[in-house]
Amino acid sequence: MSPPAVFTIPPGESFVDALARGLMEETAGDPLALAGMLILLPTRRSCRALREAFLRRSGGRPLLLPRMRPIGDADEEEMAFAGDGDLTLPPAAPGLSRQLLLTRLIMGFQPGGGDPPSAEQAATLARELGRLLDQVHTEGLDFTRLKDLVPEDYAAHWQRTLDFLAILTTHWPAILESRGWMEAALRRNRLIGMQADRWEAAPPATPGLAAGSTGAIPATARLLSVVARLPAGRLILPGLDRQMDEESRRTLDQTHPQYGLYQLLDRLEIGPDDVVLWPGCPAGRRDRLISELMRPAATTDAWRRLGGGYGSITGAALSGVTRLTCPGPREEAAAIALMMREVLETDGRTAALVTPDRDLARRTAAELRRYGIEIDDSAGRPLPLTAVGAFLSLTAAMVSEDFAPHATLAALKHPLAAGGLTPGAFRARVRRLELRALRGPRPAPGIAGLDAALETSDPLRPWLAQMAGAAAPFQDLVSRPEAPFSALLEAHVSFAEWLATDAATTGAGRLWRGAAGEAAAGFIADLAEAAPALPPIRGRSYPGLLEALMPGCVVRPAWGGHPRLAIWGPLEARLQRADRLILGGLNEGCWPPDSSADPWMSRPMRKGFGLPLPERRIGLAAHDFAEAFAAPEVVLTRAARVEGAPTVPSRWLLRLDAVLAAAGIAPADSPGPSAADWLAWQQERDRPRRFARPAPPAPRPPLAARPRSLSATAIETWMRDPYAIYARRILGLEALEPIDADPGAADYGSLVHGALDAFLKALPSGPLPADALDRLIAFGRDSFAAVTRPGLWAFWWPRFERIAAWFVEQEADRRALVAAARSEISGRLELAAPGGPFLVTAKADRIDRLKDGTLAIIDYKTGAPPPVKEVAAGFAPQRPIEAAIARHGGFPGLPATEVTDLLYWRLSGGQPGGEERPAGSDVAALTDQAIAGLAELISRFDDETTPYAARPHPEMAPKYSDYLHLARVREWASAEEGEE
Repeated sequence: MSPPAVFTIPPGESFVDALARGLMEETAGDPLALAGMLILLPTRRSCRALREAFLRRSGGRPLLLPRMRPIGDADEEEMAFAGDGDLTLPPAAPGLSRQLLLTRLIMGFQPGGGDPPSAEQAATLARELGRLLDQVHTEGLDFTRLKDLVPEDYAAHWQRTLDFLAILTTHWPAILESRGWMEAALRRNRLIGMQADRWEAAPPATPGLAAGSTGAIPATARLLSVVARLPAGRLILPGLDRQMDEESRRTLDQTHPQYGLYQLLDRLEIGPDDVVLWPGCPAGRRDRLISELMRPAATTDAWRRLGGGYGSITGAALSGVTRLTCPGPREEAAAIALMMREVLETDGRTAALVTPDRDLARRTAAELRRYGIEIDDSAGRPLPLTAVGAFLSLTAAMVSEDFAPHATLAALKHPLAAGGLTPGAFRARVRRLELRALRGPRPAPGIAGLDAALETSDPLRPWLAQMAGAAAPFQDLVSRPEAPFSALLEAHVSFAEWLATDAATTGAGRLWRGAAGEAAAGFIADLAEAAPALPPIRGRSYPGLLEALMPGCVVRPAWGGHPRLAIWGPLEARLQRADRLILGGLNEGCWPPDSSADPWMSRPMRKGFGLPLPERRIGLAAHDFAEAFAAPEVVLTRAARVEGAPTVPSRWLLRLDAVLAAAGIAPADSPGPSAADWLAWQQERDRPRRFARPAPPAPRPPLAARPRSLSATAIETWMRDPYAIYARRILGLEALEPIDADPGAADYGSLVHGALDAFLKALPSGPLPADALDRLIAFGRDSFAAVTRPGLWAFWWPRFERIAAWFVEQEADRRALVAAARSEISGRLELAAPGGPFLVTAKADRIDRLKDGTLAIIDYKTGAPPPVKEVAAGFAPQRPIEAAIARHGGFPGLPATEVTDLLYWRLSGGQPGGEERPAGSDVAALTDQAIAGLAELISRFDDETTPYAARPHPEMAPKYSDYLHLARVREWASAEEGEE
């Protein structure tokens, strides 16, 4: 064969455009000459990109294009027609069937004799195991080499994993053969090898080119070397650094972008000097800078000589480079979208975002939609992030969680949920169900529990019965300890289609339409075909297993979103260019990615087995960055903080700073807007034209609308935050209970109050019996019977036991002073006011009639009682108001008499279980102040000019209010008022 003919297209050139230009100039317009060529490219997308490049080069004129084929897609029919031996290779194992077969094997693996992995855990491990198998076949290795790894050299869990791999790889080929399949990577390698053998034996007369590949796969590297030596063959490499010095070449490792290319040159037995530039490609102005930027760590001492005239880096290398550090991902995406939108102001100009960060890609696409621009992300969208994928996950979770409130509302409020009704009617029913059954404490499990939470005549009950009938087969399977996966999948899809049906369209018609629906339908069909490979699974493992399998399905739109804007992954950008190339997400852990751990082989095991280390991904990412960084106009963006945590700039940005500092080059101002301009414009887009701080609300309702009756608790709120009384009593607004509410401090207080109330009603007077503590504990058990959650019981009950011990001890000492104790007693007091009579009500926790004829009022506090100074100032008026009611005989069964004691019993449940605190030293004065203060307060609010102001005394404002958002407190309250 001929000596290898190897070319390179420098990073600064658009690879596909340069390739198309060179071939069209070479054929000099001869359409047959161009059509007779075969071009091997890395991916199908690169084939499409080259076709588009030919179209651009021809100015839209019709062309007979060369044959373009991905390197891994060997032409089996052509080789069979040529009589190249036996080509009856089995088909590649379908991806889902393969993953489920591996899942089944892993489910039987019991590391260390422990429990086997669950179905969802096994599916995740199966995906990683599949990658390991692919890597082994890609590298051309054989699992028989496992015997060369010494188990004694590794930790015990790695030894068990090694044993499992040995067993798996012994039987795995037979499992595939029994189903008539073979590994996709192994099949690809064999086809590529057959193609290479065929061309070595009979070199084709027609020109053949292999372009854009780095030869990272050994089988591909062999084919590239064969193509390079064909009489009419040529190999075109992407971005070979021909300026690298000899010392750097010797120290290349897997993290270097040129590692794979120089390995390929070694295979071809040539050096970089034997590689020539593709015709029409001048050396780029940034080539030297990129070479130094990517210099191996072992030779970076050469940077010290950059400032002394060594090399040829000048400020011109930074022409067209913009650095943009944004506060966070949202600002980064918005600035990128703005830069891409600005490109459209010039006819014919193009822009592309290149990033491995799919979150940034999706954010940018969303920001572009603000400009009315739809854009195609080359990476597509994982099925779980689409509407139909989320709907399938949510419906599975709802049934698996026995229609728990959060899971139920998440599924039923999904846009695809309709249940045979119009969307509006269905949403109305879901909202009613939420209010009547799903807010507050959790109802009993299942739809039966929801039904039980409704009133007998509630019109929602027939609707729930319909849903129960539709969900019954799926719910029955999910509740089983073991169920066939195929049956679970079928029942789930049937229920999802029922729930997605609306008044006009079937559920199937709504679920499986559009690009996402078609992809989901294909996924479900493939999964149904593969399902028999899995043994019966625990029913409640189904949602987790489904979520573990769905990410493998990616939804890509059938049509590109925009002809001049694009979002590419780093691989696609390697062969393409745009007038403005934006490299986004340049933070460590993103670009380059972290070196993730392999759950099946440790680093020493991989090295001993012959697999590349995880850092090889960093080398590939470095090559992508170097290729893209050489673009004539490039923007480098990163977020300074992500999710509130500071980020580390990409190592290549840090290296760039180091090289520029060593060379004595200051970043040059590129023509056009600066980084500060883009950030300022992005912020300006979301900044209102003016900031108007709203005034605190001060509604003045008419006297007829103002309340004429309030409880003592509400009167305290009236003093501290009148707006809350306005919202609650005049507007009639009540806060909704939380969804699936846990019992809180208020519920705990109610339970304690209930137990103490039952105790005092049983023993209202006289000395306590010897078994008083046991009786109080028994009342406590009755009260706490409503607590069904073991965690809450474990937290609350020991506290109550300490409270009970303190209470009985305190009560035993107090009984000598008490004639009779009354608990949970309601009273009322009517006061004359300018607007008419005003009724004040109260409910006392406890009132003791003392033997001297006076009264004592005791308030139980499971939380902190108010400070004495607040009681004296009138901002904690509940106990003095109760004393005023008692003075005027407002408590039934108690004489009108003075209260001599106002006490707080703080029942903390600590050590000790409680303590007694007086509300004040002069109870009579507090009572007088309460009556006078009430009269003044009522009189003031009977004046229609008095507003129901929000928090008029910030220092005395309540710690919590249901109406803070309604009063827009955070918008007008100052920092001095303590607002966070």
